[in-house]
Amino acid sequence: MSAVSAGAGELRLVGFLCNWCSYGGADTAGVGRFIQPTDLRIIRLPCSGRVNPLFIVKALLYGADGVLVSGCHPRDCHYAEGNFYARRRLEVLKQFLPTLGIDPRRFEYTWVSASEGQRWQQVVSRFTEQIHSLGPVPQLPGAPELEWGAA
Repeated sequence: MSAVSAGAGELRLVGFLCNWCSYGGADTAGVGRFIQPTDLRIIRLPCSGRVNPLFIVKALLYGADGVLVSGCHPRDCHYAEGNFYARRRLEVLKQFLPTLGIDPRRFEYTWVSASEGQRWQQVVSRFTEQIHSLGPVPQLPGAPELEWGAA
């Protein structure tokens, strides 16, 4: 178990997960007892296509150290085209983040199906290690301090 997965020096990571695939993949990883970092706080949404880019920007501006969005694989969306809309919006957002003074490496999006528990574990571990290498996000002037305790 690495220092990241042991809970040492946890950072504030937010994950927006599709209910049908990625949340199921995270659940599969948990049921399979795969060792995972504990930094990620999951927000469950019906579809990755429902992730408004402003959710990500607000999370980063209000103190999240990293944001991960995960949904169904392309052509496997339960709402037919939701993940195509998400991919288009999220790619534009990733290119826009430096304009806001946010390192684009603090944001990732990926596709994980409900049966891919091991893939979920790899994705979340890699993303957490990436954010830990970047360190905590600097507090932006004027941004309110939010309570990030366990919910």
